[in-house]
Amino acid sequence: MRRLLAIGEALIDFIPAESGKEMKRVSAFAPAVGGAPANVCGAYVKLGGEASMITQLGDDPFGDKIADEFVSCGIGCEYVKRTAKANTSLAFVALKEDGNREFSFYRKPGADMLMEAKDIRQEWFQDAFGLHFCSVSLGDFPMKEAHRQAVAYAEKAGALVSFDPNLRFALWEDTMALKQVVHEFAPMAHVLKISDEELEFITGCGDIKDALPQLLKGNTRLVIYTKGSEGAECYTKEASAFAPSQKVKAVDTTGAGDGFIGSFLYCLSADGVTADTLDRLTPSQMERYLAFANRFCGKSVMGRGAIASYPMMEEMDRK
Repeated sequence: MRRLLAIGEALIDFIPAESGKEMKRVSAFAPAVGGAPANVCGAYVKLGGEASMITQLGDDPFGDKIADEFVSCGIGCEYVKRTAKANTSLAFVALKEDGNREFSFYRKPGADMLMEAKDIRQEWFQDAFGLHFCSVSLGDFPMKEAHRQAVAYAEKAGALVSFDPNLRFALWEDTMALKQVVHEFAPMAHVLKISDEELEFITGCGDIKDALPQLLKGNTRLVIYTKGSEGAECYTKEASAFAPSQKVKAVDTTGAGDGFIGSFLYCLSADGVTADTLDRLTPSQMERYLAFANRFCGKSVMGRGAIASYPMMEEMDRK
């Protein structure tokens, strides 16, 4: 199986000691390694794949913690830079009664935001299966151009490019700037994952089928539409599929969407699917990948944290 690369933020999620409380009422938080692209690598690796993270950490103890956890869980650190110019990014998370989250970010700037296009090397992408990225690191700072360079190198190498907007409104003073950057980068990706909570903001449509002409354009060949407990759908220009979610008691939804796309990308890689063959996916293939990702996601939300809650392949068939 070929290696997955992901670019963007790796940070410390501070997970609350109590659920069902707004952030200002939480009494204590515990640090956990997170950041959506890092979580995607974690899911891919937990299932038996190889993945490496492209990011920048602060030269500080939290950066050490992230690097150590990457090593311990098998995420490649060869493209992780360190800097003394900014601290490692932090994100405090509160878990509401329904399992959803409230965020407060500490990255003004964070070390990841200062990674530059010149830091990205073309040779990293040779023989890679794919490159995954999100929108958190696409603000008006150097890391945005690092993303643009990485996508260009990945496409040149024939790697599959995957984009999950993973919208975090708290990080944007101007939400229209967020919408604009999603519209700019989404057509660069061969695979686009979008959630039911994001659809209307990004497309102006409340129905995924009405939005597909906007989404299946540029390089985009496959759209994955996740609906939480209502399951997930998949669309190419030629075919579509649906798989229901498993009914579970959610303890912590942190990293659930990242686990979904990480496990879905694992399925694509395991089956030898490439950017050039996405158009030829059958409904049965897509349904199988969706069902696997839903099962992976269902198991992850029953534990706390992101990468720490992801199941390994041998756990996937257990009840």
